[in-house]
Amino acid sequence: MNENIKGREPGERKERRGFASMSPEKQREIASKGGRAAHQKGTAHEWTSEEARSAGRKGGQISRGGRGRLVEPAGSASASPSGASADEGMTGGQ
Repeated sequence: MNENIKGREPGERKERRGFASMSPEKQREIASKGGRAAHQKGTAHEWTSEEARSAGRKGGQISRGGRGRLVEPAGSASASPSGASADEGMTGGQ
């Protein structure tokens, strides 16, 4: 009887085939050949300083769980309606 993917039991691992079944070293070797070929052909992407800076900034914001996000504009819904900051409200007006 032929087993297909739909016939698998839940939680049963799928057999690794092709590129995924290769060792990380072998995968890296093949990928490296592709990169070199693209550069020789002239179709490889070359990062500018600004592109690299922007990508690094975005990655850093994501990896910090959003703690590096930009401050919201003053007119946004999360801004205090009275215009007072959260710190001022905690001092009790003293």
